[in-house]
Amino acid sequence: MDTLALGRSSAPLAGHKSAQPAGSRSSRRLSHYRRELARIRAWRGNVCPDREWRARLLLLGLDGVRRIEACALADRACRDHLALAPFDAQWLAALMMIDGRVVEMATGEGKTLAAGLAAAVVALAGRRVHVITANEYLVGRDAEWLRPLYAALGLRCAAAHEDAPTSERRKAYRADIVYASARTVAFDWLRDRAAGHPEVDSLDACARRLLQPNESGPVVPALDLAFIDEADSVLIDEASVPLVLSAERRDADSRSRWWQAWRLAGELTEGVHFRLDRGGRVAQLCQAAESFLADAPGRWLSRRHLDECVEMALAARHLYHRDADYVVRDGEVCIVDPVSGRIAEGRVWSRGLHALIALKEGLHPPADSETVAQTTYQRFFPRYRAIAGMSGTLTEVRGELARCYGLNLTRVPTHRRCLRVTRPTRLLADEQELAHALVARVAALVGARRAVLIGTDSVAASRQVAALLARAGIEHRVLNADQSRHEADVVAAAGEAGRVTVATNMAGRGTDIRLGGDARARGGLHVLSLQLNPSRRLDRQLAGRCARQGDPGSFEQWLVASLMIEKRLPLIGVCSTLLGVRLRTLATGTARLALACHQIAGERRSSRDRARLLARDEAWDERFAIGNRDS
Repeated sequence: MDTLALGRSSAPLAGHKSAQPAGSRSSRRLSHYRRELARIRAWRGNVCPDREWRARLLLLGLDGVRRIEACALADRACRDHLALAPFDAQWLAALMMIDGRVVEMATGEGKTLAAGLAAAVVALAGRRVHVITANEYLVGRDAEWLRPLYAALGLRCAAAHEDAPTSERRKAYRADIVYASARTVAFDWLRDRAAGHPEVDSLDACARRLLQPNESGPVVPALDLAFIDEADSVLIDEASVPLVLSAERRDADSRSRWWQAWRLAGELTEGVHFRLDRGGRVAQLCQAAESFLADAPGRWLSRRHLDECVEMALAARHLYHRDADYVVRDGEVCIVDPVSGRIAEGRVWSRGLHALIALKEGLHPPADSETVAQTTYQRFFPRYRAIAGMSGTLTEVRGELARCYGLNLTRVPTHRRCLRVTRPTRLLADEQELAHALVARVAALVGARRAVLIGTDSVAASRQVAALLARAGIEHRVLNADQSRHEADVVAAAGEAGRVTVATNMAGRGTDIRLGGDARARGGLHVLSLQLNPSRRLDRQLAGRCARQGDPGSFEQWLVASLMIEKRLPLIGVCSTLLGVRLRTLATGTARLALACHQIAGERRSSRDRARLLARDEAWDERFAIGNRDS
């Protein structure tokens, strides 16, 4: 019997070793994995795989001693063909993922290799593994780096790139271990269902494979096992974005209607004709707008249709902002992912919002489309026989992972003691005070030959900081959605002594800032956060850029009262009053409390939104022809 769990364990959360009470259930679990790791180390030189051994493994699965032998074989292949000796923390994480858990593994602890070891072991037992990476760049990089490990074990590895021809992706999915982004796999699966292909392991599909050549079959074989890197991003943050497969619709009247809605929205007054819910990004017409719109020109399907189009136009005008929610690139509106800070390639807003924002920017609106198929990651990933994953920031969402995916969280102790120095939070009254303080702080750090990373929360904010540094004559580089094509080059140089990098959330995950020798001797990377993040996890991700693997480093967060007022954070009025009477220490504590309240409320609101989206998606599945297999 294969020991890989199906993600339904009821074990409680395990903490870091230092936080676990002696004799607790989590401590006992970690001790169990440590004993198993000791057996793997002992077996490393004694495994001599032959055809009979592999046949037993394929027939009987990863049970008992066969699991130890398979892990020992992977460990030896890693040392021989990658010239790397896996850390205990990496093997502990791999073993936990093999058992169907999500693992919180600190940033910089080597999650890529841990996922590779887990994938190699289960693939030896005949499982087809999908390794889901954080972005498209990592698909090719990780597959190429780990290919020698897999080849030494007789396993075939492939990368399924989003922009590759369908025939190449179909071939890649037939490999033992496939690297792909979540978006690529999910949309390939949706296209298969929309094309009428049944579930791959159904009786109907087996009959088709006997009668038709392989090229006419589905692109994605049966969904067996997925190991998900940055699991909180994929399973939680991205779960709030519906995956919609659409086809272009020829509607000569639609573009005219959006023009009319945009013009009408420009003639309405906030507080008189409409109200804005900035948190929910919704515009709502008031009663006074009814008479104004009574004789509106245009070919509207109904009065309700007119109201909805005008409300969407109001949202586009007032609630979506260039260089924060989107950028304009090559004459097109490109959405900025609010979590990663990267361009959300291929993503478009629905219900005409994308066309309206194109009109706002003076661009040609894209053609209308109609929905062919849709799902969400909350509905897609439970279709796998089993899923597991890892990330550096999972504690805050462990309840939702258990509720939506049946996954339980275990933490892995760090390989080396973390040397990060966290400086006190600093509160500034307004952007003018921030400008003076920032230039002085960065100049002092550069003078001390420290590597510096400044975290901002939007493209516009990164440009403003860059302009400040440029006027002060401080050399720097910028990493945001506009410069995403040069991300690898910017990140590669960000750890050099005296280097200043201004970044959005792109620097928060999927990157590895390696320190130069001089930078390490000077105190490592200093991370300065200017972000007002909606989630505590984003703060931890940015802090995790420094002091990795026992390196030195430091982190500090600056808050600006005027910006907190703009975002309507709770208690911020009290904070401003305290600043006005020069009680800065008390004001700073109040500002930190305000931010924490804001983040907790935002996390709860996002969780409710994802639950509503899941409910809508279930209703869609009930009436859509492709059906939905119970997980």
